[in-house]
Amino acid sequence: MPMAGKGMLLTSMDIDAADEAEFNRWYDREHLEERVAIEGFLEARRYIAHQGFPKYLCLYSTATIDVLDSPAYKARLAGPTEWSKKTMARFKNMIRAVARITISRGQGRGAALGIVRIRPAVGEEEGLRSALRDALGPQPFDGIISMHLIESDRALSGPTTEIPSAASAGASDWFVLIDATDVNAASAAAALLVDGAPVKSVVISAGTYRLMWDLAKSDIPA
Repeated sequence: MPMAGKGMLLTSMDIDAADEAEFNRWYDREHLEERVAIEGFLEARRYIAHQGFPKYLCLYSTATIDVLDSPAYKARLAGPTEWSKKTMARFKNMIRAVARITISRGQGRGAALGIVRIRPAVGEEEGLRSALRDALGPQPFDGIISMHLIESDRALSGPTTEIPSAASAGASDWFVLIDATDVNAASAAAALLVDGAPVKSVVISAGTYRLMWDLAKSDIPA
């Protein structure tokens, strides 16, 4: 299974151009390592939009979804650094989804990511999940490495003390993640998924992102 662990934290946001350099410096010099160092976190990947919004996206993989409700994680949320408080206060159009990885097919990760946000109708979740299990095989698509479904947990997603601006609407949304070798392959696969059954009627948004960098637990000095 190409995804590390069984849980995922997805965050996405915009930032004013005047604050962008400091925002990226904070992410690259403090925040990613701080998060990945938490017990149960395995890795993190940062992306920037090729086509879509918000502009920035980060995926944090955890051993289980319970890690994202653990004392260690809650302690970090309750005690942000001054740099974190200053930077997070500037986030705009924030999305925060705590999710379970329920489908993961293929091998490896790509330099580009397609993402499709969907909102299943109440009572139709199992049918949609079953249909996606058949639809998310990467083999028919050139340049597609792996495809995944993550399902948000309503109780754990949305605002935190650090980021009260995070949207709570759609806290139970699902996200299809498409790992690809380039943005064109990611865009083509996302477009086919969006235009076809079973997701066409429940799509909220879709976009493509380029990988900026990633950090694994093993990269952090002991």
